Amino acid sequence: MPKKSGYALGPDQCGSGDLSFPRVRIDMKEGFCAGLVASAEDGLRFPRSIIQIPGHDLFVVADMGGWGHADGRLLVLDPRAAEGRQIREVLTRLEYPFGLAIGPGNKLYASTAETIFRLDPLADNPRSTVETIIHHLPGRRIRLPDGTRLEESAHPFKQFVFDRTGRIFVSIGSHSDDCITRAPITRPCAAGEGSSGLASIWMFTPPDDGIFPALKPTDPNPPHEVYARGLRNSMGLALHPRFPEPDYAFLQAENARDLPDLFKPNEEINAIEKGKHYGWPYCHDLLTASPEFKAVLQSGPYRNFCSNTAVYKPPRSLLPPHGAPLAMLYYKGGKFPELNGKLLIGLHGYRPTGSRLLVYDVDDHGFPKVSPPPVRYHVSCGAEPTRAFQTDAGEVPAAPYEELIAGWHRVNGVRPQGAPVGVAVAEDGAIWLVEDKNQTVIRIDRASGRAPAPLPCEMRSQKQIDDLAAFVASDPQNRARLSVLRKNLVEKHCLGCHSDLGLKEGQSESDKDKAVLRFMLSQDGWIFPGDPPSGKLRTRLRGLGAERFMPPDGENLAKTEPGYSRLLDDADSLVARMVPGTRMRVKPGPPYRKFFGRDGNQCGEIPTSKVVVVTQRNAPDRPGSSRVYRPADPYLNGECKDEDGYYLRQEFLVPLR
Repeated sequence: MPKKSGYALGPDQCGSGDLSFPRVRIDMKEGFCAGLVASAEDGLRFPRSIIQIPGHDLFVVADMGGWGHADGRLLVLDPRAAEGRQIREVLTRLEYPFGLAIGPGNKLYASTAETIFRLDPLADNPRSTVETIIHHLPGRRIRLPDGTRLEESAHPFKQFVFDRTGRIFVSIGSHSDDCITRAPITRPCAAGEGSSGLASIWMFTPPDDGIFPALKPTDPNPPHEVYARGLRNSMGLALHPRFPEPDYAFLQAENARDLPDLFKPNEEINAIEKGKHYGWPYCHDLLTASPEFKAVLQSGPYRNFCSNTAVYKPPRSLLPPHGAPLAMLYYKGGKFPELNGKLLIGLHGYRPTGSRLLVYDVDDHGFPKVSPPPVRYHVSCGAEPTRAFQTDAGEVPAAPYEELIAGWHRVNGVRPQGAPVGVAVAEDGAIWLVEDKNQTVIRIDRASGRAPAPLPCEMRSQKQIDDLAAFVASDPQNRARLSVLRKNLVEKHCLGCHSDLGLKEGQSESDKDKAVLRFMLSQDGWIFPGDPPSGKLRTRLRGLGAERFMPPDGENLAKTEPGYSRLLDDADSLVARMVPGTRMRVKPGPPYRKFFGRDGNQCGEIPTSKVVVVTQRNAPDRPGSSRVYRPADPYLNGECKDEDGYYLRQEFLVPLR
């Protein structure tokens, strides 16, 4: 069975005619299917958004390339072209391209970290048509009000939307997660204040003809004002088609601060009004005050701010916590009349609440319809499959939703975890998605018949985690490596980003080590015992591939912190030796060697020269074969289960030198 970007592709198709693509096994609402249009194999690297070129069967994709500072590209995608010829580059060497929109003059507009520009992507020389309309925006490199220079702002991407009058609204993300400085914090967050405040939406007004002029490098920007503030990171922006008529919706999907609790805080849907403040960094959820700013909230201009709804506007509705909404739009198209006028929101987050496409009913003015509590949301692969929206004050009202894409968790050998970023509606009404982590473009179309049964979760079992943790605890060298990693990496650089990694007050040193190890073993794809290069722990710590460094300043730590490079080597050694057995290499020869289950089913193919851990050199239940520890997911085909075991022919294994 062929694979592209980790998706196993069978004979089923989604779509019809020359817009029929291999169907990917994603759990969807009945009557819908998803087809894989393009993948990493077609040249996608880190796609972030997509839009159709008006009047053409072609699309423009903003591909960031990675986290290098000039890796970005704009691509033209021809979905009807022959395989291998679908994608061509239009612009290269862009810094963090993200936003795409069709704006005044029916032209294509795009953004980098610091600019908004327009171009003709179909011109013989597209670069010659580039016209910058806004420049010098706060981007990757910024100076804070206290004079501090940041080489990498936390949220440099520029999402933007046009209204019917030609005004443009631009997201200016916060410089950090929460603006927390050394305690005690006694002053407001300076970066969010003033006429150029971060964590806000800026509005630029065009001349009377509604068209922004092209700017020369020394020209000033068109007039702007801070339209709304207190918005940490506004990657989802949606205007009702009748906005700015009075009382019609301008919506923002908020990526809330990163508290370590899996279910706190909730993400938000905010109803944007001119001049309002939406809470960051002082309030989150509905009326919950951030404890770090207690002194600020007791006196001065922000006194009792979180309960003063005359100045602070709470969310219209909560979204699932840590869902990471990166796209939002109103559906308009003939293919799915049951969706017309409804609000679509894509959740990019890797937590169990993410990896979905949501559909909201809205009222006549475009606002999501809110229901009294309890309103529940789904949790993938969790012991508790649904939870009610709640804050520290208890269960709260929220807007209920349907899931157009419901199950997009990883399934070994079948699909990776979904990572939707950009969403667009084509002229024929089909819904198009781009996934950055899986490097794909996906098209949603009609499907006949009953929806396939949802695919099961295939996470590492608790018994496997227990066995691996016990083996690490029994090995003095690995115990020492784990302790060093916990103290010098996890506690020093990782806590507070996305989780507490299992650490609690009152734990002994040994219990802390065990908690961190169990947390890492429980995460999807972080660690494949015996195979360090295949796990996200290694690729993220070393900044390999398109995903961002973990921790965020990891790129500089190897240069500035003595012993940090050794820490990364210790992490590799821990993973390589955390399963009992003998490490051996797959014998050189053909590019891949097949491996099998106990009953003879082919389980997948593993690259030659790959290191595996042999747990039984002479496996009694498969004569002539060696049993190996579970291979990394990319090599599995979904035909075998862990309890069946995995076996390679003895002759294909050679000692590791």
